[in-house]
Amino acid sequence: MLAMVGKGAHLGGALLVIALAGTVQASDPLSAIEWLEKRPKQVVVPLVQAPRVIDEPPAAITITTPEVTVTPLGAPVRAAAGLLPSSVTGLPRDLWSDSEAGGLGALLGALDAERLPALQSLLYTLLLAEADPPYDTQSSDFLRARVKKLLDLGAVDPASALLDRADPAHLDLFDYYFDAALLNGDAEAPCKALNRNPALSRDLARRIFCDVRSENWDNAALALSTADAIGALEPMDVALLEHFLDPELFEASPVPPAPARPSVLQFRLYEAIGEALPTAALPRAFAATDLGGDAGWKAQLDAAERLARIGAISENRLLGIYTSRIPSASGGIWDRVEAVQRLETALASGDPAAALKQSALAWDKMKEVGLEVPFATLFSEALLRLPASGANDDMVTRITLLSPLYEQAAQRETDDSLLKFAQGVAVGAPETQSEQALAIAILRAFSGEAVPQFLSEMATQGRLGEAILRAMSLTATGAAGDPSAAQSGLAFLRSVGLEDTARRTALQMLLLDFGDQR
Repeated sequence: MLAMVGKGAHLGGALLVIALAGTVQASDPLSAIEWLEKRPKQVVVPLVQAPRVIDEPPAAITITTPEVTVTPLGAPVRAAAGLLPSSVTGLPRDLWSDSEAGGLGALLGALDAERLPALQSLLYTLLLAEADPPYDTQSSDFLRARVKKLLDLGAVDPASALLDRADPAHLDLFDYYFDAALLNGDAEAPCKALNRNPALSRDLARRIFCDVRSENWDNAALALSTADAIGALEPMDVALLEHFLDPELFEASPVPPAPARPSVLQFRLYEAIGEALPTAALPRAFAATDLGGDAGWKAQLDAAERLARIGAISENRLLGIYTSRIPSASGGIWDRVEAVQRLETALASGDPAAALKQSALAWDKMKEVGLEVPFATLFSEALLRLPASGANDDMVTRITLLSPLYEQAAQRETDDSLLKFAQGVAVGAPETQSEQALAIAILRAFSGEAVPQFLSEMATQGRLGEAILRAMSLTATGAAGDPSAAQSGLAFLRSVGLEDTARRTALQMLLLDFGDQR
């Protein structure tokens, strides 16, 4: 809970309590990433390269002493922080060790796998894996890039847990530490750290905010007036902090209009002074603040759908929010909520005809907003138990092919040529006579053809993580309309043991509709 406290009775006090979902404890890594628990473990190994035979006498005329790099004790541990050990991910410890931090950060920043949930799940695994840092950095550059990507995706809880593992009360990580804490509704720890060591942040607004929270009224007032006098703060920040520090004194002063892209602190200050900002048009990380339900069920539902679509929250959490109340309106999101609730009721009733009817209705509603994979993950097991025929049979097969139970869907009967091909992909042995470019590319990828040599060389040179990121980028490009790129990316993922990711990605490319820009 984040308590934002203004002055007492004589100072015009105000108290706002912001309730958010609890931050995941770093001691329980899997709880931060529920959406990885159901994925089968994939053992990833770099390609093995035969040793060269050097036919030379073992002699040297001179000896050159290599330059020694000194690393402070503790730095590698912080930079290697992660929530998932190799025993969970199947990824080697030296995943990043021979790559350059700057290049990896650029790859992460440019990678857009949002339309392919299987690739997105692999990305979360890479971001949260415990692994040695890149060789060329003794700071937290790559760790910062990982945290930033998590926040950009809206995965605030995992980002906070990762920061906690990295001892974030240092200048290199404090900005993200502070923002993640505010988004999670618990600024106590970073504020205590900042009060102890003001040099952690150059942002005077943060120091003043923390002084107010700690009831250091005189320090806060002096710092604010000084910063305003010397122009060290933007006028907007001055006005917001004045209202926050003494709401009664500045009650008559206008609240500045909200910027299009507020900082996290500005967002919380608007909320604290009673002018909460809607999150729909803000970056995804802000949506996490609506998950607790304080802004109303509609805002909570919108946030849950937005974050479940990107894999930032689990499908079970989405279902919990869908079924927490009875919708009192119709149209749009309310129709989806009602359809899912009716499906749950029909499945519990034991009436197969009613369950299949409601499945079709709910499936159509979820397809409208790109939530097919969360829906498939939630309901495939129950749907597989229903006796179905004709169109309903094919619907169950299609849904199950998009779920972790995709191999079970491969055993079902169908006359649909696309589903037949997808069933072959599900068992890693597709067959087709199709002339469709994507199907041909997938067929070649699964036949072991055309593994890109430059990626294979990266993997043998200790740059496996970098090679995987590049393969993911190629595959995502393929989903956008470049079959040859899809072939290269999928072929490489399979070559290093990421078979589950390759199969599920190929199935999603075949069965999901990419005609819109969700």
